[in-house]
Amino acid sequence: MKTTALATVLLATATMVAAQQAGNNETPAEHHAGVTRRGDQEMGFSHEKTTHHFRLCRDGGVIEVSVNDPKDSDSREMIRMHLAHIAKMFAAGNFDAPMFIHATNPPGVPTMTELKDQIEYKFEETDGGGRVRIRTANPKALEAVHQFLRFQITEHKTGDPADISERSCKN
Repeated sequence: MKTTALATVLLATATMVAAQQAGNNETPAEHHAGVTRRGDQEMGFSHEKTTHHFRLCRDGGVIEVSVNDPKDSDSREMIRMHLAHIAKMFAAGNFDAPMFIHATNPPGVPTMTELKDQIEYKFEETDGGGRVRIRTANPKALEAVHQFLRFQITEHKTGDPADISERSCKN
């Protein structure tokens, strides 16, 4: 079992390094295509069949993904599995998935890792898929969460506002 875990860590690390090296000379369009390709691989569902949103809240933020076609139950289940897994990984201070997808260490991640015990990540199912509600009372952690979410908005080109939007933060 230790051998399997070690092999998994080594493979993930090698993949991240290769992705980071590949991203050094990319045009913005090539980088975005790489983010989409690596994202589909990591998440297990297609960016084309889903919609991502990243929202900033006074106490943290929201990562939300939903299916574009309400009849797409396969993608909806993959979204739920992925986001539930992400909530657990982030709570443990593990941000390997966004590092792989974006071929870089997203802003805010070092602080979010350092202050992991002061940030709550809660997975919630939605009709269209799911969301991860992120909360913290620590101002330093809050700034890091907002940096991370703003980076996601830019990288995924979601068009979400980069300022606080309480409308989507009620829960």
